[in-house]
Amino acid sequence: MEVQTLKYPAIRNYVAGQGVDSSAATLDVMSPLSGQLISTVPLSSAAALDEAVQAAKVAFPSWSAMPIKERVQIFYRYKTLLERDMKALADLVREENGKTYDEARAEVEKAIELTEFACSMPQLIQGEFLEVSKGVEARAERKPLGVVASIAPFNFPNMVPHWTIPNALVLGNTMILKPSEQVPLSAVKIAELLKEAGLPDGVLNIVNGDREIVEAICDHPAIQAVSFVGSTKIAKVVYIRATSNLKRCVALGGAKNHLMVLPDAHPEMTASNVAASMSGCAGQRCMAGSTMVGVGAVDGIVAKIVEEARKIIPGQNLGSVISKEAKARIEQHITEAEAAGAKVLLDGRNAVVPGHEEGYYVGATVIDYVTPDMRIAQEEVFGPVLAIMRTNTLDEALAIENANPYGNAAAVFTASGSSARYVMDHANAGMIGINIGVPVPREPFSFGGWNESKFGACDITGKSSIEFWTQLKKTTTKWNPESRVNWMS
Repeated sequence: MEVQTLKYPAIRNYVAGQGVDSSAATLDVMSPLSGQLISTVPLSSAAALDEAVQAAKVAFPSWSAMPIKERVQIFYRYKTLLERDMKALADLVREENGKTYDEARAEVEKAIELTEFACSMPQLIQGEFLEVSKGVEARAERKPLGVVASIAPFNFPNMVPHWTIPNALVLGNTMILKPSEQVPLSAVKIAELLKEAGLPDGVLNIVNGDREIVEAICDHPAIQAVSFVGSTKIAKVVYIRATSNLKRCVALGGAKNHLMVLPDAHPEMTASNVAASMSGCAGQRCMAGSTMVGVGAVDGIVAKIVEEARKIIPGQNLGSVISKEAKARIEQHITEAEAAGAKVLLDGRNAVVPGHEEGYYVGATVIDYVTPDMRIAQEEVFGPVLAIMRTNTLDEALAIENANPYGNAAAVFTASGSSARYVMDHANAGMIGINIGVPVPREPFSFGGWNESKFGACDITGKSSIEFWTQLKKTTTKWNPESRVNWMS
C-alpha cells in the first residue's frame, strides 16, 4: 500500500514549550484550495488536555508575578516576528482555509493590530488609588484569573486566536488554545513565534481535537475561563456547560447581518461595499452581509451589485469554502431559494477552477425577491451568497432585521444623516455600519454582537476584554496608629 507524503508535518499538541506526540486517532487535514490531503491532526483525549493544563498551572505563578511591563516586551518582539514572517503566515492561512492571498495577509495584519493593542495594557490597567479616610488608603488592581482556554473556529485560523492570546497572556494568565481541527497549521506557527519571542514554556499550550476536547475544557476544574467562537448552536452548548461548571465564558455564535439599502444611497460605493461584504473570505465570516433589504426603488443599485459581483472570480479574487460538505450545503440553499420563487441573478453553483478541479469553490451568487419565510433568509449560509429582500419603508426593513434571532451586525447605505441615525438607534445589533458593509470595530473598540450572536458578559477584544480576563482585587491599608478609629477604619 502506497503511503501518501504529507505537505506539512503531522500536527502535534504543544505542551510546556514543545511538541508532544499523541496516541489518539487522527483526522485528515484537507486543503480546500485543491481538495488534497496536506496533514493530519490528533483527536486528543481528556488526559491530553489535563497534561496541558498541568503545564499551564506550573507556568502561572512565575508568569503572573512578572511585571506587566516586562510581559509586554515579549509581545513587542512577537509583533516584529509576525511582520517578518508575514508571507509564511499568510500562505499557511491560504493553504488550510482557502482564502485568497490578500485576504490571508489582511488576517495576519489584523493579528498584528491585536498584538499592538495588548502592548498598551500597562497604560489601561493602572488601577485606582484613593485616601478614603484619614490615614486609610484603598486601591483596586486587576489580577489574572489563572489558566484560561480559547476555542477557535476554522474561518480565521490566525486572527481569531489573536483575539484572545495577546490580551489574556499580557494580563498574566496562562492558556490552552484549541484550534479548529480543520485548520490546525497556523496555531503551530503562532506557538513557534511566541517561543522565539521569549514566551516562557507552559504559558501557551495547544491541544488539538474535536468535540471531546471542547467538552473536557468546559469541565476541567482548573480552567477558570473559556472563550469560544463558532456557530450559535455550539456556542449555546459551550456557554451552558462552562458556566454550569462555574467558569466565566464568552461564546460568540453565528449571524444573519442585514444591509439596508435606501434609494438615495451612492450607487457605486454601495455596490462595491455590498458585493465585498457578501463575498469576502468566501462569505465565511460572521460579519458577512448575507442579506440585503432594498427599501423602495433600488433596481439600479441591484443591477450595479450584480455587475460588481460578476468581477469576483473563483480562484482569482474569490477563495474556496472550507469543505466539500460546505460547498454542497451552500449550493443547496441556492437551489431551495430558486425553487421557492426567488430569482437567481448571478449563479455561483458548480464553480470549477482550472488546475484545482477538486477544490471547494462556490461562485459569487446574487438572489433577488427572497421573502422572509424562505430558509435562505433565516439561516446563516456562510458562503458568497447575497439574498435580496424588498420593502417599501425603512421601518419595514428594520422589522425584518430585528425579527432575526441574531444580533451581530446591521448596516444602512444612505446619503441621509437622519436615516442613518434612525438605524443606529433602532437596529437590534451590537455592531452598526453606515455605508460600510463589514462594520468590524478597530482596536481599542471591542468586537461583539447581541442576542444569539453572543452569550456571556464582556466582549472578546478591546478594552471590554480586560474585565473578562482579570478579576478585581481591593486592598485597604492603614499604617498610622495615631489616627482615630471610626467606622471607616
